[in-house]
Amino acid sequence: MLSLPIPTGPAFQHSCAVQEMICAEITASGGWIPFTRYMELAIYAPGMGYYCGGTTKFGGAGDFVTAPEISPLFGRAVAQQVAQVIECIGEDSSGILEFGAGTGKLALDLLLELERLESLPKHYFILDVSGGLQKRQKELFEKFAPQLLSRVDWLEHMPAKFKGLILANEVLDAMPVHLVVWRGTSLFERGVAWNGGAFEWSDRLLINKELVKIARELSSQINSDGNKIRTYISEISLLTRGFMRSLAAILQQGAIVLIDYGFTHKEYYHSQRNRGTLMCHYRHRTHDDPFYFPGLQDITSHVDFSAVTEAATGAGLELLGYTSQAHFLINCGITEILARIPAENTDNYLPLANQLQKLVSPTEMGELFKVIAFGKDIQQPLVGFSSGDKGRQLKREA
Repeated sequence: MLSLPIPTGPAFQHSCAVQEMICAEITASGGWIPFTRYMELAIYAPGMGYYCGGTTKFGGAGDFVTAPEISPLFGRAVAQQVAQVIECIGEDSSGILEFGAGTGKLALDLLLELERLESLPKHYFILDVSGGLQKRQKELFEKFAPQLLSRVDWLEHMPAKFKGLILANEVLDAMPVHLVVWRGTSLFERGVAWNGGAFEWSDRLLINKELVKIARELSSQINSDGNKIRTYISEISLLTRGFMRSLAAILQQGAIVLIDYGFTHKEYYHSQRNRGTLMCHYRHRTHDDPFYFPGLQDITSHVDFSAVTEAATGAGLELLGYTSQAHFLINCGITEILARIPAENTDNYLPLANQLQKLVSPTEMGELFKVIAFGKDIQQPLVGFSSGDKGRQLKREA
């Protein structure tokens, strides 16, 4: 079993407070809450959840590292796609809207590259649930690009309408999910109870009509090999579906670019993936116990990109492309961006070359992470999907 660090001092006390908060909600709810509610409280409860507390999340001192933290090449490459979309819209563009901007590193690198290209948008909007991260984002711009700070606006709510580029890097994987259990022909929802001083799993008959409908549709995929699986557990994200419908409602013209780790429907609900995709990140260790010191660790699940596509296209968006992160970044010219640094300047070139390898290598982030784009009234193919488009794989099999 993976050995995990034991928190001490204020961190330990904070987790105890989060645990007490969740326990009180379980008691008030009759002794059981669905896992989606547990996940919501553990990572998003105001002032207490993982993303709303004051601990460091990203980078070497945190729990995990995202692509923008690995290298500025990532944001500079994404900027090439952003510039194309903004140019397509022209003067009517609202700018860029980023969800869950983390430390602000992607926004910083992207805007610095757009400044170099002389393609700066009027506004760069950030919508982030964490006040602590908003503060960190502002400090990053104040330190490294004060000349761009006036273009950045922090929002509290999603705008009513938007023309431009909507961006979300590793946002969908952190949306609370329902855990569904297929046991023979019966469907259950896996929830959380409190027993003797500890959280424990507890299954109840699945009654949510939308979940029942989706779970029944998935049954044939789960048993596609012809063998009835005694117990199969996986995630269904209703929030992701609702998020895509909300984006479709506000987008008047432009593109939505989503970057995350995940699978197509066929891969996600493969008969051999019978324990789901739930993952936790704590001090750069990955494990599958969401009850371990709640409030101090990230809880995520892989993204079902087929479900994302169905929700988006069903709400009136057009699929503009789906590919691996490696293909997307290469299509956006990441190798050419690296080539701006003379190879003989080894102090600068070699670290960036190693960073590029992490971003595009199949054994690192290159294949596990995917990029998907949807849009309205975009008349030209997006440069990020000029080769390696895997959009056909998103379709569910009949």
